[in-house]
Amino acid sequence: MFNKILIANRGEIALRIIRTCKELGIPTVAVYSEADRDALHVVFADEAVCIGPPQSKDSYLKIPSILSAAQVTGADAIHPGYGFLAENADFSEICAESGIKFIGPSPSMIQNMGDKAFAKKTMKSCGVPVVPGSDGALESVESAKLIAAEIGYPVMLKASAGGGGKGMRIVWKEDEIENAYQNAGNEAGAAFGNPELYLEKFVENPRHIEIQVVGDQFGNVYQYGERDCTVQRRHQKLIEESPSPFIDSTVRKAMGDAAILGSQSVNYEGAGTIEFLVDKYKNFYFIEMNTRIQVEHPVTEMVNNLDLIKQQILVAAGQKVADKPKKVSGHAFEFRINAEDPELDFRPSPGKIEYLHLPGGFGVRIDSHIYNEYIIPPYYDSLIAKLIVWGTDRNHAIARSKRAFEEFTIEGIKTTIPFHKQVLENEHFINGDYDTSFIDKLLTKK
Repeated sequence: MFNKILIANRGEIALRIIRTCKELGIPTVAVYSEADRDALHVVFADEAVCIGPPQSKDSYLKIPSILSAAQVTGADAIHPGYGFLAENADFSEICAESGIKFIGPSPSMIQNMGDKAFAKKTMKSCGVPVVPGSDGALESVESAKLIAAEIGYPVMLKASAGGGGKGMRIVWKEDEIENAYQNAGNEAGAAFGNPELYLEKFVENPRHIEIQVVGDQFGNVYQYGERDCTVQRRHQKLIEESPSPFIDSTVRKAMGDAAILGSQSVNYEGAGTIEFLVDKYKNFYFIEMNTRIQVEHPVTEMVNNLDLIKQQILVAAGQKVADKPKKVSGHAFEFRINAEDPELDFRPSPGKIEYLHLPGGFGVRIDSHIYNEYIIPPYYDSLIAKLIVWGTDRNHAIARSKRAFEEFTIEGIKTTIPFHKQVLENEHFINGDYDTSFIDKLLTKK
């Protein structure tokens, strides 16, 4: 087992990792920017090192500073959490060269599966269903036109190295493709340093459903059921749940088998997620693999009664996957609470929390780093808390979620709490009858 783990992250995920490390008896090191000096992950870690100014590029993304902190404190492993350097193959490789274990996949795994065009080609070769489209990165706008004409419009242009909705454009007809190609490429280059795009058929009215997997160095890969991440705004997930109210047991098994097949084909190690689009006929298609822990991992933890961070750490330490999949129990939701103003197109709302009351009770979990009078800095992602709710079935989980939101109070800043309350009263959400356009339609009607 590791002697000491440095957490190369901030916010709720850093605190989440620290908690598991304490239960495993592993000392922890927090790194923080000057803006996060009073953050809870700094308070509760065994040691803390300031690594730079508030801007991410000068702190949480600065590899030399993070490695120096690990070496000075004697940390022999680094957990990257999600975001920042979690899927940076260079960081993983430098850690290995420095004799520090990166708690995640190998550099080549991150590189290969992080290239969405390559990942799609790999999955297709081993029999996992993929959305029809280009076999790899597009060479030119002319090649995009040829493939689009072959598979039929509408099509989607996507950044090969991207995520989070950046470098993506829907193209409904041929005379739109040149402009979309240029704009998506420019956006991808600015966001990811790689302007390459790939093209695939646009699946209309889809559900976004993903499978959680964990693999070890002994060739074992297990899947822990699906998360339905269909409630999105501009390709950003807002609410996740498990199990999905849309798919049946036959599709569920087929998707799980495909996730294992795809993961085994690349000898995957660690926690990862295979993401699919599912059309209205319940046909499913691979879209990408995330080689890290997901923001929404607590949903899977709640219905499987396991600790995925613990699984990550044990596997990275060279052990076999400890907790085998069990029958999923009950139903769980995760609601992302962002410091944003829903009335102003979800504009970020940093500032001081004047009053805070967190919900509690049986089946209610809060993953958060905020506290009374905490000042939310303007430099980072607006996620400030995750409300995770478990119930015996979906209706029970919805009722418990409504009760929890009645208790959830944050004053001094704007948050997405009122938005989530609105969704929970929506008939389509209650019935599980929606697709990825649900939020856009809801907001338009409003």
